[in-house]
Amino acid sequence: MDPATLIGILLAFGAMFTMLIMEGASISSILLPAPMILVFFGTIAVAIASGTVRDAIVAVKALPSAFRGKVAPPGELIARLVSLAEVARSEGLLAMEAQAQETKDPFLRRALQNLADGIDGEELREQLEDDIGTKESTDGIASKFFSGMGGYAPTVGIIGTVVSLTHVLENLSKPDELGHMIAAAFVATLWGLVSANFLWLPIGARLRRISELEVDRMTLTMEGILAIQSGSQPLLLGERLRAMVPAHELNEKKSGASAAVKDAA
Repeated sequence: MDPATLIGILLAFGAMFTMLIMEGASISSILLPAPMILVFFGTIAVAIASGTVRDAIVAVKALPSAFRGKVAPPGELIARLVSLAEVARSEGLLAMEAQAQETKDPFLRRALQNLADGIDGEELREQLEDDIGTKESTDGIASKFFSGMGGYAPTVGIIGTVVSLTHVLENLSKPDELGHMIAAAFVATLWGLVSANFLWLPIGARLRRISELEVDRMTLTMEGILAIQSGSQPLLLGERLRAMVPAHELNEKKSGASAAVKDAA
């Protein structure tokens, strides 16, 4: 689990509440049910209206990934592919069927099974690229949904403020209550901005980033599988795959992957 999103959101809200306390304001002054209901439910409603019900379902299912989603380090995948290359060189591509049964990653398992079935290289590449494209398209629905909510929320908050100010104008004969009523009116705008920048936009960006990492992993897998099919030497395969990964993503896993490559060679 990568807690980056959860930590960031908690820090953001913590900073806002700390400011309220330091300013001598009461936290309860912004926790008003009416504007919060309008902002949160109104934003969700217009986000659903901007797409399809199926899009909303995809977005809800993807939401947990924003908080606990984590992609395995590429160094582990490289070491696995190098090991598979050694098995293929020593036992042949038919041995990939047994390796596929031991693999939990569905994309890698399907690719290994196709290797064992003797699918042509170009056809295999097209099939794997189609899988990657479908993954990108599906993930894009969820990230776009939450990013859209980030765009709608501030405007919905302004609508809430305008509605409340209309009520204020109806009560100009009560000057003692105007200050409280005006302050309450602007709470809707506050929650529109807060929900957009503290929740929806970060969640959308997080889902997009997780998707990018998963697509990079799938692309790395595809290149490794195609190289295994062409009979690439394990040591050279490891070097090639590591060259495709930014150094900061390899980190400490790089030394472990290098050792695995040497052992496989």
